[in-house]
Amino acid sequence: MNSFLICDISGLAIHKVGNKNNEEGLLLSEQPTNIRNEISETLISYFISSFKPDEYYNLYHESDINLNEVYVFAGRIFDDPESLFEQSVKLAKHLYNCSVHPKIKGGEFYTTYFKECTFEGDIVDAIGLFKSEKKDIFLKVQPDEKAFGIKTDEGINVSKLDKGCLIFNKVRENGYVVSVVDNTGKGAEAAYWIDTFLKAIQRNDDFHNTHNVLSLCKDFITKQLPQEYEITKADQANLLNKSIKYFRDNESFSMAEFANEVIEEPELISKFDTFKTDYQEQSEQVISESFQINGSAVKKQSRVFKSVLKLDRNFHIYIHGDRDLIHQGIEPDGRKYYKIYFREES
Repeated sequence: MNSFLICDISGLAIHKVGNKNNEEGLLLSEQPTNIRNEISETLISYFISSFKPDEYYNLYHESDINLNEVYVFAGRIFDDPESLFEQSVKLAKHLYNCSVHPKIKGGEFYTTYFKECTFEGDIVDAIGLFKSEKKDIFLKVQPDEKAFGIKTDEGINVSKLDKGCLIFNKVRENGYVVSVVDNTGKGAEAAYWIDTFLKAIQRNDDFHNTHNVLSLCKDFITKQLPQEYEITKADQANLLNKSIKYFRDNESFSMAEFANEVIEEPELISKFDTFKTDYQEQSEQVISESFQINGSAVKKQSRVFKSVLKLDRNFHIYIHGDRDLIHQGIEPDGRKYYKIYFREES
């Protein structure tokens, strides 16, 4: 469920943006799009349903936020909603100039104005930028003279948005609060929507801080420790379990408390502190020492905190609890084994 409520569309402009590198062209409308009441709810559902709760961004620019094109055009729309169509043309041209990777697909580009949205307890206006790239084939069944006829038609599947952005008119000085959707690919061509067109970075909030520290912990346990110590997979799994348990059991995070309760050993804590410093420099992000733990971020990261021992192609052992109940050994003939203790079998 989204943490915002979109009530109504008060303005819409649609343009067709192709791939500039492939010389597909830019097809601009001459006027705004009229929305019939019977399709308004369908459009809102199509535009909004794919957004994730709690995960927000800010528009930014390395030197001056006023050099971010989307930020500037959005500001003009918020100042004068009647300028939506004029600014949508500029946004479409900007998107076209960003569509230079040969694998970027062309599609319809929508600029939408939403009035009086509920967001984080406030009533604010919002601007929606959406792009539909994929087309599906639909069957249309219609009555004929003595039977039903079937024909195909190509169109947009309204159950899944390809690319989207909601810009809420809040904290304008920090690049607004922005929610982003990108469901079309993970390759280099996918980065253009967030990194090049929007130029958006994650908002520095509890979701962001929780996500960052969990990523830091996972990389330290699974990548750094094996380089410096002969640590078993079972011990790695134990540390992963302890890390995620700390975040599930506590409402707030303290770096010092986490280090003492989870990592425990002074030598490892020192290694963790060094790794944290290097991690911040390489990722160009600040790791907060304390913050309120965000449950949505914990749930999302829990999916990658998998404590699984993969033994050849024969067995997977999932470790969820007491590390002392599993022991590793080697037979005289060189075969490795794990000994597992339990009380009940289910």
